[in-house]
Amino acid sequence: MPFLVAGVILVGALCLFDLLLTLGVVRRLREHNTQLQSLLARADRAPAEHARPAVAGEGVGDFLSTTVDGEPVSRDLLTGETLVAFFSPSCTTCREQLPEFVEYARDLPGGRSQVLAVVAGEPEETAEMIDALTPVARVTVEDFDGQLSRAFAVDAFPAHYVVDSGGVLLATAPDLTLLRTTRNA
Repeated sequence: MPFLVAGVILVGALCLFDLLLTLGVVRRLREHNTQLQSLLARADRAPAEHARPAVAGEGVGDFLSTTVDGEPVSRDLLTGETLVAFFSPSCTTCREQLPEFVEYARDLPGGRSQVLAVVAGEPEETAEMIDALTPVARVTVEDFDGQLSRAFAVDAFPAHYVVDSGGVLLATAPDLTLLRTTRNA
């Protein structure tokens, strides 16, 4: 009889332990689900809703923003041909293309004043990109549906544009290599 009582107690303890482990797994799955939904919500917000992406020859919408250095930026303040690029820290392709963009922007005539980089995302996520872009571009930070994203009808990240001083798009491309090809054609 004592073996039977010990066996029942052991099985009860194992069932209780299994129940605790199962509750821990369920709680962890709920945390992961919340994180996943947060990431998907950000992806759904990015980019802003537009009827269609902007194409060369069209005008850029009005916008007013401020760079991370406190400099105002608007369509009317763009001078000459300006390279405008949109990045997001949650975009893998953006992170992969960032070094190439920095190198390309560094060699542009007119320097930093002819390059505008827009980083879309939460402030705590954007610091690394801002640090990389600031030496070669005027950098602004905005939400995924910010004024600049709407003005340029950004429909995906990364996005690259060349705009003239009149606010007309001269070239657009999702990829810097494609933008170079378009500009040289």
